[in-house]
Amino acid sequence: MKNNITEKIEGGNTYLGIEFGSTRIKAVLTDDTFTPVASGGHTWENKLENGYWTYSLGDIHKGLKSCYADLKNDVKKKYGVTLTTFGAMGISGMMHGYMPFNEKNELLVPFRTWRNTTTEQAACELSGLFSFNVPQRWSIAHLYQAILNNEDHVKDISYITTLAVYVHYLLTGEMAAGVGEASGMFPAEGIGYNKSMMEKFRGLIRNKGYKWDIEKILPAVKKAGEQCGVLTESGVKFLDADGDLKAGVPFCPPEGDAGTGMTATDSVLPETGNISGGTSIFSMLVLNKPLKGVYKEIDVVSTPDGSDVAMIHCNNCCSELDAWVKLFGEFASLTGKEIDKSELYSLLYKNAMKGDVSGGGVTAYNFLSGEPVAGVEKGKPMYFRTPDGEFNLANFFRAELMTALAALKMGNDILFDKENVKAKRFAAHGGLFKVEGAADMLTADAMNVPITVMTTAGEGGAWGMALLAGFMKAGNGEELAEFLGNRVFKNAEKRIVEPEKDGVEGFREYMKRFVSGLEAENAAGRV
Repeated sequence: MKNNITEKIEGGNTYLGIEFGSTRIKAVLTDDTFTPVASGGHTWENKLENGYWTYSLGDIHKGLKSCYADLKNDVKKKYGVTLTTFGAMGISGMMHGYMPFNEKNELLVPFRTWRNTTTEQAACELSGLFSFNVPQRWSIAHLYQAILNNEDHVKDISYITTLAVYVHYLLTGEMAAGVGEASGMFPAEGIGYNKSMMEKFRGLIRNKGYKWDIEKILPAVKKAGEQCGVLTESGVKFLDADGDLKAGVPFCPPEGDAGTGMTATDSVLPETGNISGGTSIFSMLVLNKPLKGVYKEIDVVSTPDGSDVAMIHCNNCCSELDAWVKLFGEFASLTGKEIDKSELYSLLYKNAMKGDVSGGGVTAYNFLSGEPVAGVEKGKPMYFRTPDGEFNLANFFRAELMTALAALKMGNDILFDKENVKAKRFAAHGGLFKVEGAADMLTADAMNVPITVMTTAGEGGAWGMALLAGFMKAGNGEELAEFLGNRVFKNAEKRIVEPEKDGVEGFREYMKRFVSGLEAENAAGRV
């Protein structure tokens, strides 16, 4: 006899989200109650080639197919059925970056990811032209830097995409982006690109003689809830090697990891925000009024339904932590004791919370790449300690955890101190927060704001993408916030971590050392 989940899968009463993260591509399948029922994954890495962080087209294609195959296997193993259809699906990816194509759909230069800090001149000039902060990782900054560099490929551009838009196009033939994703390519205004800034950009490059127009080479902009194409026959052949999947599945607009993070944490209303911690770390705080100033540390982007959001994006978070955990795992192996990876993280992180609230004089820098929010051009991981401090394992790892949040705190302090922005809560998600009572507690202290961690936080952006697919299919005219509050998170299990006075003061003390030492970090980057 078939169980309820099996019937839903066979009947297509499910929603699929696939997200291309920095180190993992993940697929999450939910039923029609938006509860995850299956998942798949594929591990991958970016590479530094010819001065640019990139993923090859081959790796993108292989990763997508591998992730979907893993999802199929998970469904088959759990429920004994073969995936053939979904109620709706959607694609998400790391926001920003640069993928320029010619009219033959050929990629003109290797994908330049969000991680690159090679567009400082372009970002600075555009920010001045627009009176609006244009970060280095935005697509328009990459395009204009290529123009400034006189790169030959620019004249041949037919369209430019982000990773999510590219994959969506492969599967549907639709060149479009959700407004949140689009707002990381070119400044947004409502559900569209800012027309006055677009006209200023046209004027800036008018004498270059390019045949293309900026608005026409960018993807069309869609709002959450709109349908954005269907799975084509060619998309089926590309995605499902076995040919079991049927064409015609409706797609929601592709969204960036910022938008899926907001969705997955019920953070789309003003004065609510979320913090995502993985390879990179970023916070999103929905604004109830425009910022008065323009700050290079703060990006103004959009929720999936078009509200302004203050985004602080930091390039570095967990990679250095992971390296140290791996090092102690190697030491354990030398002693003849193999420790499970999850247990090792738990041991080290929980022990860190026994350390001094300010890190005992230990200060760390986790910058493997440049960190514009902290004013660091080239990253070099390093640490220093005061001679009179207490150097032990707890303080060392506490400092490493605190530094994963330090640049993010620098950006948010601008919002709180200069703009008097209020935050009712931040919802935390991502790998950084898997160990309960460690990074979540430190984040509450760093921001001096309550932190909410939901039991679904581990599903991350892929689940958020599945929710956006579900909203498109089953939203019934509701606003996104209503849909999430009434249909998805009404009875969600969560824990709330309040900031503690000693921890808040300890983090401030740590930040004094961290900021004072940035000059040394910059010097190390030049070595």
